[in-house]
Amino acid sequence: MTPETLLPDSLLHALPEAAVVLDTSVDQILAWNPPAAELLGAQASSTPIHFSQFVRNDLPNFVVFASEVDHRGEGWTRDIRLTKRDGTPLKCEIRARQIAGHQNCLLLLISDLRDLEKRAEITAAAEIFRAGLADWKRTEAFFAELERQNQLILNAAGEGIYGVNAEGKTTFVNRAAQEMLGWTSEDLLGHDIHSKIHHQRLNGEKYHSHDCPIYRSFRFEQVHRIEDEVFWRKDGKPIQVEYVSTPIYDQQVLAGAVVIFRDITERKEGERKLREAMDEVAELRDRLEQENAYLQEAITSERAHHDIIGNSLPTRQLLTKIDLVGPTDATVLISGEAGTGKALIATAIHKASARSQRPLIHFNCGSVAPDALEAELFGQVRGGYQNALRDKPGKLELAHGGTLFLDDIEELPLEVQGRLLDALRSRTVTRLGDTRARDIDLRVIAATSKDLERAVAAARLREDLYLTLNVFPITCHPLRSRKEDIPELTLHLLAMACKRLNRPLPIVTEGVIQRLSSYDWPGNVRELGNVIERGIIVSNGGKLIVELGDGKTPEQTGISHAKTEHEMQAEIRANLLNCLKEADGKVAGPGGAAQLLGVPAPTFYSRLKRYGLSKTEFSP
Repeated sequence: MTPETLLPDSLLHALPEAAVVLDTSVDQILAWNPPAAELLGAQASSTPIHFSQFVRNDLPNFVVFASEVDHRGEGWTRDIRLTKRDGTPLKCEIRARQIAGHQNCLLLLISDLRDLEKRAEITAAAEIFRAGLADWKRTEAFFAELERQNQLILNAAGEGIYGVNAEGKTTFVNRAAQEMLGWTSEDLLGHDIHSKIHHQRLNGEKYHSHDCPIYRSFRFEQVHRIEDEVFWRKDGKPIQVEYVSTPIYDQQVLAGAVVIFRDITERKEGERKLREAMDEVAELRDRLEQENAYLQEAITSERAHHDIIGNSLPTRQLLTKIDLVGPTDATVLISGEAGTGKALIATAIHKASARSQRPLIHFNCGSVAPDALEAELFGQVRGGYQNALRDKPGKLELAHGGTLFLDDIEELPLEVQGRLLDALRSRTVTRLGDTRARDIDLRVIAATSKDLERAVAAARLREDLYLTLNVFPITCHPLRSRKEDIPELTLHLLAMACKRLNRPLPIVTEGVIQRLSSYDWPGNVRELGNVIERGIIVSNGGKLIVELGDGKTPEQTGISHAKTEHEMQAEIRANLLNCLKEADGKVAGPGGAAQLLGVPAPTFYSRLKRYGLSKTEFSP
């Protein structure tokens, strides 16, 4: 904005007394007339002139006065001492008014009190002479009103304000300071305020006055801004404050200091709560990250071999082989009876490889009609042969970058075996009806439930294909050769089947485990899963009921599988241990191991003692 937009320059120069247009927001004189320049001993300048250089040590009082004008729209004061450019002090009367439509812009009319006082003295003497004592009392009331207005200004301020003299004695305290501190003006005026409100630090240490920034203000003529200290209320409670301590002068003589402070207790408490909340969030985030990392590790560990359950020696050896061959690109040949989990092992090997992010393509060589087998395996182009209505990639192409699992490999016709061998060796595939070979990068896992050496001898399997596939052989042992896995497999399959069938988890009794362990399982784990699922359907009394073979229990078949006493005791102990693990170590109560076994809790505790089971064996 320009001065002309605030007040016409001709009008400003026409004023007989010193006039200044001031922008309080930036402490800049926007315009002044010659009487003002003469009074303040300054000249016009191209650089901004700050009014504070003429106020100097009375700046706090001028700030209070400006606040009054902002509140009232106008005001006047004689309590602010101005200083000329050459350092000469001025006793002035300042009248101020807001300039309409321009926030923070004031018109100041400055009168030299020396002239006013001279005229006032002459006028007052004349009035007193004429009017006598009555007029003198009115004059006294006038000055009392002036003092009252000054007090109103101080008390209207929202911040606490108090003053101290050079001896540290309190000279004035505004209403806000009294309300915040709980001390009255009678408690503080004329007393050492430091010993009452600033004598101690928050940690209990004594706060000596010679260390106090407020005292240093008038002892060393320094302005101090403190943002984190405490004042003590009359009731002994501390309040956190920030304050500015400014020295004040009387006729260029250091007279004391004025302190303007505000209570920041609530703000500090809010900041503390925010910090605590942020720390709690950070701690929670770290904990969640740790728990998530642990969970991911647990999931990876649990699913590393895709629910290959068991702790028998054959199972442990199988898992070791998977760990060895999984990270490589070696071709694997899995052999074993039907239902032993060959597809599960193939999936585990793929998941353990660097190709785990790419697909595992499962192709059952005996499940496709012979006339469609080549198209399924190698792909086709539209019109390449009869009924080839569209382009379609084969399993070899789909497995590019991943793993191809060829189940029942011995079921492939000999002519297809030769073409497959050629594709694996050249690492290319040509679709039926096409002449263009496509590059393929894949790993092969083959599986069979037959004796491939006999198949080679009988000319049902090409020997060169057999040798190509049999790089790393893995044998899946039948369930009858690893019966130690049956209790753990039973509980695992039971939990999965109950979830799938939406049925409550029944109790697995010791007798059920014994019956399951005494059966030969010609259908292996697949048959066990079917028996468990059938048992869930027919069980309605809270306990698992199983039927084996032709639908009869072993007792009904008349087949006897005699066991030694040592074997029986070992199975009982193993079943107790499995019940405890399933119940997470809990014995009594709902879901406890005793309930799972179907016996009273005292009986279960007695068996624990008899079979010497320690807590370390079943702790979750």
